[in-house]
Amino acid sequence: MKTGLKVIDAMTKKPITVSPDTTVFEVASIMKNEHVGNLIIEDKGKLKGIVTEQDLVYKIVAESNNPKKTLVKDIMTKKVVAIEPNKDITDAMLKMSKLNVRRLPVIEDHKIVGILTQKDILKIEPQLFELIVDKIELREEKNKPIHRVSEREGICQLCGNYAAFLFEQDGVMVCKDCRE
Repeated sequence: MKTGLKVIDAMTKKPITVSPDTTVFEVASIMKNEHVGNLIIEDKGKLKGIVTEQDLVYKIVAESNNPKKTLVKDIMTKKVVAIEPNKDITDAMLKMSKLNVRRLPVIEDHKIVGILTQKDILKIEPQLFELIVDKIELREEKNKPIHRVSEREGICQLCGNYAAFLFEQDGVMVCKDCRE
């Protein structure tokens, strides 16, 4: 299902980047001050890696490593999956879902031109919500009263709006308003 919307339409055009030799302490401070959950690691305009809040928790806090002495190049994810700005956002969402990542650096002519997150996509194309639902991991799922998205809640396939309860009508999941 192509949307006609491109990655460039949804991406953050000026992602925050740091060099590989930045300390983890500086990285955490930048993330806090800029209100972001990740930073792109670049060297001379080339993508070298990405670091996320989860990296800080798992690789610094949980391991009792010193953030003032540890460099970001020692904890960053080096094998980064990227996407081109002219790709359809559905392609980006499918790539994220398949590879279980929540963000994709956007690369053009071997240069970083942006970053695309699941939140960016869902803000402009909420119908793609169902593509990520399967990747959401719930703790103690069997003990929770979960209503499957495809059965109860989700995005109406006619109007594209979120509905707390969907009805199946002629093989299509629709909201109360579209059902009438």
